[in-house]
Amino acid sequence: MAGGYGFLCDMTTDRCLRLGVLLSGGGRTLSNLVTRMAGGTLPGTIETVIASRPCKGIEISREHGFDVHLVSYKEAADAAAYSATITQLLDAAKVDLVLMAGFLSHWWIPPQYANKVINIHPALLPSFGGKGMFGHHVHEAVLKHGCKVSGCTVHFVTNEYDCGPIIIQRCVPVLEDDTPETLAARVFEQELIAFPQAVELFAEGRLRIDGCRVRIADKMTNS
Repeated sequence: MAGGYGFLCDMTTDRCLRLGVLLSGGGRTLSNLVTRMAGGTLPGTIETVIASRPCKGIEISREHGFDVHLVSYKEAADAAAYSATITQLLDAAKVDLVLMAGFLSHWWIPPQYANKVINIHPALLPSFGGKGMFGHHVHEAVLKHGCKVSGCTVHFVTNEYDCGPIIIQRCVPVLEDDTPETLAARVFEQELIAFPQAVELFAEGRLRIDGCRVRIADKMTNS
């Protein structure tokens, strides 16, 4: 569908964002965003989806008529060429914000996208982050270390793994009989809340980066 998915942004105080989504897996986060947009609670349109490998997320994107691209790292000449291809696709779609929704390849973020890329991580950063810490690897590590709480983190993305300023965190208890799978399911429930919240805060212009911190301004209301 040219011009993004057909959601109308009628929120007078919010910016209607042109979104680019990067994914590598099942597309559950993408589906959640679609549901929120359809319900009128997320001010944006999905202009393009980029997948790093064949996955169900591509199928979901096509079902919704999104402009979807498969950009395989293995087929790129080198890391620079790979990142350049992704940047070109995002530029062509004129996106305002890039959402990493389980994207497992490394995209070198160019200056024009500084503070315009956010990611959802299935742990409470800065703990259990960094290269190789994704999916079940994170939850296995949380259980191995005997943590009593876990959760998810939405953060701005920089060119250093999982080190960007934190926007939102949501916590869950770690239960005595948890497995990586049961913990993952509980954390994902919070991801479904946190990621759209972060997008909405960005759209409202309420996020201010102050060094390593993100400060959230009060929402302005019309009198």
